[in-house]
Amino acid sequence: MKITLNEKVDKYLIDGCMRCKYGGTPQCKVNNWREELELLRQLVLETGLTEELKWGVPVYTHKGKNILTVAALKGSANMGFFKGALLTDKHKILQQQGNLQSDRIVRFTDTSDIHRLKTILQEYVLEAVQIEVSGKKVVSKKNPEPIPEELQQAFEDDPAFQQAFYALTPGKQRGYIINFSQPKQAQTRIGRIEKYKEQIFSGSGLHDKYGK
Repeated sequence: MKITLNEKVDKYLIDGCMRCKYGGTPQCKVNNWREELELLRQLVLETGLTEELKWGVPVYTHKGKNILTVAALKGSANMGFFKGALLTDKHKILQQQGNLQSDRIVRFTDTSDIHRLKTILQEYVLEAVQIEVSGKKVVSKKNPEPIPEELQQAFEDDPAFQQAFYALTPGKQRGYIINFSQPKQAQTRIGRIEKYKEQIFSGSGLHDKYGK
């Protein structure tokens, strides 16, 4: 099988997503997990998926449909499945990110774990493709903490932002949700979300900068 690498993903592995102030600097979280990300990239490409860069992060697709991401968060390198909640997960390796109902991720902090799970991960990738081809959808349950419509739209427009948000602790998530929900005007709520995007991408809570 011929594997085609995407030059934009090559750049991501050097500079990161460029969504926060640390992009292209030694402080970028990609620098902590580059070897793990490259291994994950290779094993996904071996399954025949198409490599693209969307929302600043590597996304792997099948016939134009998003299947998974390979990206770095502050504490790990991750393989994230867009419809992970529908995977059988017989090996119990998937984790939910906060209140995110559809996506599931596998976290890695060591290349040895990726090598050990390579065959299993590729099985999960192929199952995820089958799920997408079948047309199955995740049925969402009502969220205990109401998400403002503008934040939900921001998630739909930018899944990388959604992943960064749900990588925060539940307390940090709640702080942002309350803050974003307060304004009466939709445009003001949108403005607040945009204002704090960089802070969320860097893994900080609403008031973290005041405590430093």
